[in-house]
Amino acid sequence: MTADSPEPPGPAAALIVIDMINTYDHDDADLLLPASRAVVPVVVDLIDRARAADVPVIYVNDNFGQWRSHHGELLDTALSGPHADLVEPIRPDDRSLFVVKARHSIFYETPLSYLLTQLGIGHVVLCGQVTEQCVLYSALDAHIRHLRVTVPHDATAAIHPELAGPALEMMRRNMGARVVEAARVTFEGGDAAAQA
Repeated sequence: MTADSPEPPGPAAALIVIDMINTYDHDDADLLLPASRAVVPVVVDLIDRARAADVPVIYVNDNFGQWRSHHGELLDTALSGPHADLVEPIRPDDRSLFVVKARHSIFYETPLSYLLTQLGIGHVVLCGQVTEQCVLYSALDAHIRHLRVTVPHDATAAIHPELAGPALEMMRRNMGARVVEAARVTFEGGDAAAQA
C-alpha cells in the first residue's frame, strides 16, 4: 500500500453525525456557530455519499434537556429556531437512524453499541460537533470498543479552534483514528476507506 492508496477493505461502516441537530442557544454557541457554518456543507456531502453507498447514517444527538422528547420533536425544535439554516441541509431522512444522548460521548448511557453490533458495524466515521469535546470523547469510546475510527477533520466543528488540532492529534495518536480530509473518505460496499 502506497501513501496515496486507500486503506484495505475492512468491516462495515456507519457515518455518525454528532450533535448537528442543534438549537444553538447554549453556552459557547456564539463561538461554535462560525465553525458549524463552515462544516455543514462538508457534512452534507458525507451524508449524501454515505446514503448513495447504502452506508447507515446514524444521528447521535443531545436531548437539549428535554427528557420527554423524541427525535422528531428535537428536530422540530431545532428547525423552528433562528439557526434552522444549519439544520435543514443535514436533516435525517426516512432511512436515517437516531440515538438520543445526554452527555458528551455518543456511547455513554445510549444503545449505540448494541445498535452497531446488530448492524454488523465495525468502523465508525465521526463528524459533527464539538471537535474537542463530543467528537474526542466519542472517538475514545469507539476505540476502547475495538471499532475502527475515521474522523474527517474538516467535518468537525470546534468551539475553541486552538484545541481542535491537539484533539485531532490525540484521536490519531492515542486512539488509532484515521484523521483525514472528508473528500478522502470513500464509501464503497458498506465500508468506508480513507486515503492517506
